Amino acid sequence: MEKLQTMRLNDGTSLPSIGFGTVQVKGAQGVTSVLSAIEAGYRLIDTSTNYNNEGMVGEAVRRSSTPREELIISSKLPGHSHGYDRAILMIQESLYRLGLDYFDKYLIHWPLPKQGQYEEAWQALVDAQKFGLIKTIGVSNFLSEHLEKIIEKTGVTPATNQIERHPYFNNNELVEYNKSRGIVTEAWSPLGREINDVLTNETIVKIAEKYNKEPAQIIIRWNLQNDVLTVVKSSSYAHQKANLDVFDFELSEEDMKQIDALDKGEAGRVEGQHPNEYEEFD
Repeated sequence: MEKLQTMRLNDGTSLPSIGFGTVQVKGAQGVTSVLSAIEAGYRLIDTSTNYNNEGMVGEAVRRSSTPREELIISSKLPGHSHGYDRAILMIQESLYRLGLDYFDKYLIHWPLPKQGQYEEAWQALVDAQKFGLIKTIGVSNFLSEHLEKIIEKTGVTPATNQIERHPYFNNNELVEYNKSRGIVTEAWSPLGREINDVLTNETIVKIAEKYNKEPAQIIIRWNLQNDVLTVVKSSSYAHQKANLDVFDFELSEEDMKQIDALDKGEAGRVEGQHPNEYEEFD
């Protein structure tokens, strides 16, 4: 397996180009899964208060033989804590749950524009970074108009924006906007989750056969060649290893275009979660 490549952020830090996602990964089985991922070579572990598994991730960090300073632990602020004071307290509370002194990366999970507090929440992350609670700050599911507002309000540009991105919803316009602002895009649900057939799509399967790779590896490579950091989840050690084995080949421009052509626009979202409408605490 080729060495895991890194991506440089606008705050001067670097992140691995592939991270391990933990949505719906919980309990003792979750600890085993995260430890397996670390053993496979993952160093960026992505969790969230809303996943209700921060304690599990913290336990895996403590049990791992990999030193804490080599791991990059990322979590996300829930919508009910967008108010400035609540956000500061939630960041501290999440650290206590994990048993950590600091987050390597921390994001606002959703903008929730109907609530109108995401600018406050971003100011809280900016200050929490100054307090030493967070090393790198970013957002998740923010559209260009949300990003414009928080940058104008605080003068601080997020380092990353984690968004839905997979072949059926490539979100290319937002990816390009992020690039224009110097923001690294992170892809959540890059493999489409279980509710669609992206991994058995005929186009993806044919491209995979061409390169003697698995469909998941093709999708991860497609993201990487678009400079998109990819957060993937798998409980199988073999799949965890395979999802990192994507640096020994390169998709042709034609193959990239074929994957882009699978986009279904808004209809392609895995759960119809539009950032201007979705209320995560409903």
